[in-house]
Order: sequence, then C-alpha cells, then structure tokens
Amino acid sequence: MSISTSELAFIFDQSLDHKKAKEAELTLRQKETEPGFSIAILYVVANNEINISTRLAAALYFKNLIKRKWTDEDGNYLLPLKDVNEIKSAIVDFMIQLPQNLQVQIGESISAIAESDFPNRWEDLILNLVSKLTENAETNNGVLLVAHSIFKRWRPLFRSDDLFIEIKLVLSQFTVPFYSLLELVDKKIEENKNNKLELVNQLKSLDLLMKIFYDLNCQDLPEFFENNIVSLFEIVFKYLTYSNSIVSSDDEDEAGPLEKMKASICEILKLYTVKYEEEFQNLLPKFVEATWTLLTTTGTQPKYDLLISKALSFLTSVAANPRHSSMFSSDEILQNIIRSIILPNVTLQESDEEMFEDDPIEFTRRDLEGSDSDTKRRAATDFLRELNGKNESQVTNAVMTYVNEFLNNYNTNREEWKRKDTAIYLFSAIAVKGAITSSGVTNTNSLIDVVGFFNQNIQNDLIDPSVNPILKVDAIKYIHTFRNQISKEQLISSFVQLSNFLLSEEYVVYTYAAITIEKILIMRNPEDQKTFMFGKTDIAPAAKDLLSNLFKLILRGTTPEKLAENEFLMKCVFRILITAKESTSSYSLELLSQVIVILEEISKNPSNPHFSHYTFEVIGAIIKYSAPLIGASAIESLVFAPFMRLLSQDISEYVPYTFQLLAQLLNFYPESQSLSQNYIHLIKPLLSPAVWELRGNIPGLVSLLQAILCHGSKDVIESGNLEAFLGVFQKLIASKANEVYAFTLLQYIIYNIPPSYLDPYLKQIGILIMTRLSKSVTDKLISHIALTVYFVAAAEKEGLGPDYIIKMFDIVQPNVFGSIFAKFILPTTTKIHLVRDRRIAAIGLTKIITECQAFITGSYNNIWPSSLIVLIDLLKTDLAAPMDESPVLDINSDENLAFGSTYSQLTTAVIPPINPAPSVTSDPKRFFFSQVKRFDSLVNGQITVMISNLPNNVRTDLASIGFV
Repeated sequence: MSISTSELAFIFDQSLDHKKAKEAELTLRQKETEPGFSIAILYVVANNEINISTRLAAALYFKNLIKRKWTDEDGNYLLPLKDVNEIKSAIVDFMIQLPQNLQVQIGESISAIAESDFPNRWEDLILNLVSKLTENAETNNGVLLVAHSIFKRWRPLFRSDDLFIEIKLVLSQFTVPFYSLLELVDKKIEENKNNKLELVNQLKSLDLLMKIFYDLNCQDLPEFFENNIVSLFEIVFKYLTYSNSIVSSDDEDEAGPLEKMKASICEILKLYTVKYEEEFQNLLPKFVEATWTLLTTTGTQPKYDLLISKALSFLTSVAANPRHSSMFSSDEILQNIIRSIILPNVTLQESDEEMFEDDPIEFTRRDLEGSDSDTKRRAATDFLRELNGKNESQVTNAVMTYVNEFLNNYNTNREEWKRKDTAIYLFSAIAVKGAITSSGVTNTNSLIDVVGFFNQNIQNDLIDPSVNPILKVDAIKYIHTFRNQISKEQLISSFVQLSNFLLSEEYVVYTYAAITIEKILIMRNPEDQKTFMFGKTDIAPAAKDLLSNLFKLILRGTTPEKLAENEFLMKCVFRILITAKESTSSYSLELLSQVIVILEEISKNPSNPHFSHYTFEVIGAIIKYSAPLIGASAIESLVFAPFMRLLSQDISEYVPYTFQLLAQLLNFYPESQSLSQNYIHLIKPLLSPAVWELRGNIPGLVSLLQAILCHGSKDVIESGNLEAFLGVFQKLIASKANEVYAFTLLQYIIYNIPPSYLDPYLKQIGILIMTRLSKSVTDKLISHIALTVYFVAAAEKEGLGPDYIIKMFDIVQPNVFGSIFAKFILPTTTKIHLVRDRRIAAIGLTKIITECQAFITGSYNNIWPSSLIVLIDLLKTDLAAPMDESPVLDINSDENLAFGSTYSQLTTAVIPPINPAPSVTSDPKRFFFSQVKRFDSLVNGQITVMISNLPNNVRTDLASIGFV
C-alpha cells in the first residue's frame, strides 16, 4: 500500500477544514494513480476508529475517484489493474459492514463500476451478492442496497440488446433468491410484530425489495413475475394495507420505514398500471380501493407527504387509462374524491406556513410548477387535472362550488386567507389543460374565465399592502402560470407591481416576483413566435432600477452559501441584461463590479451550481452587449485579475466558465489589435499538460486558444509556443471524446499560422490524422476530417487552398489523399448537418475540382466525376444561411441551459467560428458556376470536356441547379 490508513485519514481530516481543503485535495489528486491508493481509501471508510465525518469525506472522494478514473472513454482502466481487481473482489464486503450514510456513497461507487464492467468484466457480481444473503436483516439490507444501486440504472435507459442481455443475466441469477427473501421477510415481519428494532430492520428490507421489484420490471415484464403475479401481489397487497403502531414514526416531519415501503409499493402499482395493464387488470380494482382507503385515512403530517404523493400518482395513472377511468366517473365518486382526497391535500398545512417563514427558498422550489418535488399538492393537482380531462363539466362544476364558497368565506372574513389560497389553487388546477411547459400554459378550460378571475380576485392582491404574504405570492404565481392568457396591457400594469415586490422584505414574495419577471421577458409574440413580446425599448427605462434592486437582494447574503442560495434572482438579472442588450452599456462597468464582488465571495465555497452558472452568464451578457460600445479593454481591466485568482485557486467548478469568458472577451478586440500583456502571459500556463487533464476544461481552453490564434498568432510564433499548440492537437486527437476539439483547433492553427511557419510540422500533422484514422473509423471522425479538408480548401488565406490540404496528406505517403478522399470524405459529404458546414463543404469541394491540377489532369483525375456528382447533390440542398451561422444556443431558452460538474456552455459566450471564404457572399451555386468558367479557360477547356463526357443523368442534374 502506497500510504498508510492513518496518513490518509489525516489528509481527509484536513479536507474538512475549509482553509486546508485545497491543499488536501491537491495531495490526494497527486496520489490517485499510485498502486494501492484507491484500496487505502476503502480502508479509511471501513475503519470504525476514525471519525465518521472523515470516513464520509473518504467515501465521497472514493465515489468521485471511481467516476473520474475507473475507465477512459474506450473502456481502458485508468487505475492499476491490481487495484481494479482488488476493489471488485472486496467492495461488496466492505459496503455491507458500513453504516447507512456510508453505504449510500459506496453503493453509488459500485453502480458506477457496474455501469462500466458488469456483466462482461464482473461476471460473478450477482452470484457474489446472492451468496451474502442471510437471515440477518442488517446484512441483507447492505446487500439489497448494492443490488438496487446496480439495477436502478436500468430505469431511464432506452431498450437495447446489451441492456436486455444484462437484465436477462440478472433475472436468471437473482429472481429466485429475491422471491425466497421476500417470503422470508414476510415471515420475519409476522414473527417480530412486537419487536420494534427487528421489525424496523425487516421493513427496511421490504422497502428495498419493493424498489428492486420495480427495477427488475422497469423495462419489460419478466416471465418469472408474470408466472407468479398472483402470489407476488398478495404480498404487495398485504403490505399496502399493513399497519402496526409500534413502527409508526414519532417524527412528524420524516417518513418512517412503513411510509417509505408503502410509497415504493405505490410506484410498482403505477408501473404495472401503465406498462402491464393487461396482466394486471384483474388485480387492479382491489388496489384502487385499498389506495383510496389509505388516502382517506392517512394524516396530513409532512411524514406522509411522500406516500400520499405516490398513492395519488398511482390513481392518476388509473384515471388516465380509458379502460379504467370509468371507476371515477360518477357524480357521487367525483364529489367524494374532491371532498375526501383533493381538498385535504391541496389545503395549505401548518408545515407549509413554517417552511414559508423558515426555509423560503425550499418553499419556492417545491411550489414551482415543473419542479421535481414529490409534494402531495402537486400530486393532488395532477389527479384533479386528469379527472377534469375525462369529466370536464362534472369536475369543473364541482370544484367551482368550492372555489366560490371559499372566496366568499375570505371576502366575509379576511382572517380566512387560507380559504382563498385553496380557492386560487383549485381554480388554477382545473383551468389548465395539458402540461405546463417552460413557455407557460398554452390551453385552458373553456368552461371558466381565466382573465375574469384575474380581474375579480387576483389583481387587487397585487396592490393591497395588507394582503397576507402567501396570497400575494398566489397572485404573483397566477400571473406566472397564466401569463399567456393575460393581455400585454395587463402584463405591463402587473410588471410595475412585480418590480415593486423586489423591494419586499418577504423572501418568497420577491423571489416569485423575480421568477415571474424573468418568465414574462421570454414571452413570444402570439402573431410572430420568432420575436419577443417585450424587447429592449420596453425594459430599458426600468432596467437600471430593477438590476440595482436585484443585486441588493442577492447581497443580503452574509455567507458565500447564503449569497448563492437564490439562483432565481441571478437568473432574473441575466434575463434583464439580454433583453435590455446594449442599453445597459452606460452603467455596465458598475454592474460588472457588483457581479465580480459576488463571484469572489461565492468562490470561497461554491455551493449552488445554478447560481454560479447564471453569475457567469451575467458576465458574459455584459461582455456581449457592452464590449462593442465601451471597448473590451475597459472590461479586461476589471475582470482579468479576479479571473486569474479563480484560475490560480483551481476552483474546478469555475475554471471552465473562466476560460469561456476570457475567449469571449478577446474576440471583441479588433482583429488588427495585438494581444494585451495579460493574454500574452497567459499563453504558456494554458499549454501546461496539467490544465488539460480535466475533461471539463477542454472546450473552454480550446475556445481560448482559438481566440489567441486569431488575435495573437505572431505572439504564439515569437514566443516559441507553436509546437506546444500542436502538442495540444496531438493530445486531443488521441481521444474519441475530444477529437472534435482537436480538429476545430487544427483549423484555427492552419488558418492563422502562415504556411512558412507551419510547413515543418505539416507531415507530422498528417501522420497524426492518418494514425487516428487507422485505429478507429467512426462517422464522427470522418466528418471532422472532411470538414477540416473542406475548410482548408475553401480558405482565402495566402498559401492555403486545395493544394495545401492535399500536400498535408501526400507528404506522408504519395497519392494517399486520393484514396482517403474517395473512400471516406466524399461519402460523408452529403451527410453534413449544419448549413454553415455544408456551405464550407460546397465551396471547398468546388475549389478542389476547379483549382486543383491533380484533380483536373493529374493523379486524382479518376475521382473528378464522382466528386462533381457529390457536389451537385450538395448544391441541391439548402445553403442559403449566411456564413456566420453557428450552432449558437438560444440565450432565451431555458432548455439550453445545462449544469454539471464538468462543462456547461455559457449561452452568452458562444463565439461564431471562422468564415474561411468571406468573399463568397452569394449562393454557392453561383460560386461554382463562376469557378468553372474562370478556371476552364486556364486549362484550355479541360473542365468543359470532362463535363461533356459525363453520363446524361449527371448533366441533367447539373442543368437542374442552373448550370448552362
């Protein structure tokens, strides 16, 4: 072992101290590939004499190490093979001895290993697990947790042969032991009905067995389960209806093992209702009845929330099925459902009020439509909407009776504000038809008046200062939900009130106001979906005050964690900036200073990736819209030093963002302006191998190197760093995951470095590409090579063009370009997706067949006709987009915002790629026609002769694109 357990424990202990964490992590990283290191971490996790916090830190590190370092993208192990084998042989035994909080982390590690190695390289895993099953519940729970961590990976996956081979193997080895253990646990529960400690452990086993029941059935109905469906569901029914006061949770807030187990059963019932309805239909009625009873007899305490939401979700799936929806269609049943199930679960509870005051950010996240929270309010709403969809008139009339009654209660007595809250919630639930998307509600119930309800019951709550804060939130949320139905004039009027709410002392009020402002600003014009309802002229007069108020709210946070807690505020800042565009440039440096203060504070302990993402988006928006007016240098002077501090501290979450923004900023300098000293001094550190080790750094780094090449190729050459740039290309092309960045970087190198400096390396570049091609031929690789060939062929830089790219290959092996071009590049040409890339291909291929002597009269003359046929097919496609088109993300769409621990593209920092042929501004067909005429005369009509010798169908195709 490379390091002792005590030494390693000391380092993990240091990692818990914020001041020493960075140094401790660096030490750990340096030891990761040492023989025995990964095993040593497991010994720290398993050592009962070590502090539990230290053991948890070790477990988390081990999990992340496995995810980062187990294999590369080709499946090759990155840890020493001896360690790999030892981990796989020992990790199950390690895990089942651990306390639950550590089991979870090691269970996720096993799941990550299984994703890579099971079943082909870990054939004995399931049999090993089965062999560990005993009559001891605690031991079994460890084994079952491992099994569930492996099998649950199947739930979201698409069907595939490999997936079903894996599932079939598991079923063959696990179903019989699973059933035997289920029967044993059933027996043990009966035997220990008065033994609380043992009963709790057995119920935990049953909960895990129910989760595994779901896992094993999530893709298809296994034969074993179909054959034993009656006996299996007898046990399931028994425990759906099981009660024992001895295991009732004393905690009013946390679900106990009984509630968790029943929630897992409800998930199985929903699965079988949705996927295996034919096999399950005879059993379904008694489960519906039992679930109904469960819902009407279960309390309203928070500990039941998960169970109630899962039970309601099951009933919703039944109501959604046309063959069974009649169970809920009679007036009496619907009235009973609304009175006994819907109303109790949509009514605000005391725990909700407490959360509103004590944990307002969690209240907001749980309350938002579209959140992933399993709340009983959400589940009851989904059930009510499903019922309303099948019986609209009946349900609407029944619900509106309660809505009107509750509104009258409130209007008579303002102390009855909860009644109005329930009324608004019920009305909103039945008003919506279909799903609520990120764009809001698109279809509403025609039997009720959404706008009229707003005018009569909502609008006044926006302006009345005495209204209960929760009703004020309801009013704001109503605008948020029905913003597409409310007129622009009403929205403008409401916008003023929403802006005023940013001065509120109530956390949820100002947060919902920010959320709603942000959503209003991305509304599309109903008549023209390509434009926005609110634009720069609408927001510009109010932007400065809005931004000022939002920053004041953010800066109320007194710690890095509190400062970064509320991503909705920073998201609103971002949306205002990209709506106001350059109108904020006069005070953009003031804004930028505030953002930098926030960034430096939250960097002390990054805690909310969403907030961090929007913070960097805000900086990107300021650069995007203000740099052209106030100059990039003014922004550089403000951000460069803070950015360097982030890079020097190696804050892994922030480094990829920083590279993107440095690249974006540099691209706003005039091309004629050389690099600043700041960027010149940055070149060498950027080329350090250590920086390229983290995969998440690579896209941003490549983008920054490309910007440096565009603005400072002279500095790259004079500083002697050209070889290092090519070394980066060599590293990237060796990896399937990074080959796209390799070829993008190569295009920038070739385009920006004069041929006289690049020529000595040209042969080596060709060797690297051909070596990569010989190892693994994929469609993506061929596409990258083809685009690079066409890019260089199309380039209008001195020394570049078709002959230069051909030389890069033929210098390695004479005439090899022809075979690569005919075998790989031509067949993939018409498969190119982006219009911009197809234009480059059309221009590049045109120049190859008209300017290149080797193709017209030389050694590649034999592939000239097939090249022309491909070009004709390409010219038939849509090539009308301008050459500056790029795969830019829509900065107004939430769907394009991704957050992760590796790399997230900033929508504001997407940089348009180089246009290699700026003189070709018209349709590439015209360019082709002019090229043929121009170069035909230079080769004494040889091109015309070759065209005349083409088959009739090809000449007909030529005529179809306008060639005369």
